[in-house]
Amino acid sequence: MILYFSGTGNSEYVAKRIGKEINDEAVNLFEKIRGRDFSEMNADRPWVMVVPTYAWRIPRIVQEWLENTRLTGSRDIYFVMTCGENIGNAGGYLQKLCNEKKMNYMGCVSITMPENYIALFSTPTREQAMQMIQHAEPDIDRAALAIQRGEMFLQHAAAAKDRILSGLVNSLFYPAFVHARRFYATEACISCGKCVRVCPLGNIRLEEGKPVWANRCTHCMACICRCPCAAIEYGKRTRKMERYTCPKNI
Repeated sequence: MILYFSGTGNSEYVAKRIGKEINDEAVNLFEKIRGRDFSEMNADRPWVMVVPTYAWRIPRIVQEWLENTRLTGSRDIYFVMTCGENIGNAGGYLQKLCNEKKMNYMGCVSITMPENYIALFSTPTREQAMQMIQHAEPDIDRAALAIQRGEMFLQHAAAAKDRILSGLVNSLFYPAFVHARRFYATEACISCGKCVRVCPLGNIRLEEGKPVWANRCTHCMACICRCPCAAIEYGKRTRKMERYTCPKNI
């Protein structure tokens, strides 16, 4: 079974592409994470987790869900991480998690996709994004083939820089930067409530027709990128900046 979490669509696209190649179901974890649903799941075929990379590791909300959810049936689990550049030493932490869950770690592979972290980086145009996704297709196919054959993903030893990025930098980055204090809605807001609906943590509510953010943000960028009017900004840096959602669907 393929399980995925996706804020702006990159990981969703990869999950569904892999599902199509190996003829397996792709399940969105959005409702389970939002509802804190840790009920047992079962699959006879290997588990495949497809998630974005947040500060060189899997998102903490996905980590929490995995730690608290019993996965039965197959004991093999693969990890596919979409990223803008690299995943650091994410695999080292995933192997430790698998050991704790008594599951067989089948490796972690990165798929470079268009940048969506508008809080820090510039996002591509639609044309640029389509080119990047086309370039990623062979990597997706190779990952799917390895899963289909029951082979472990080829792993590379983590360099010292990778360990620092996934360790110290990740630990410092979350408390210092991952919060919602810089999000706000402009006069372009039409009070449609889409930002409320797409938040995986239920962190947004409408007050007098305008979104208000609480303190459980995970920086998935779903609210700012999926707003139909581009009415949400993140401080000053996102003004007039291209929003990003994956331009390809399965």
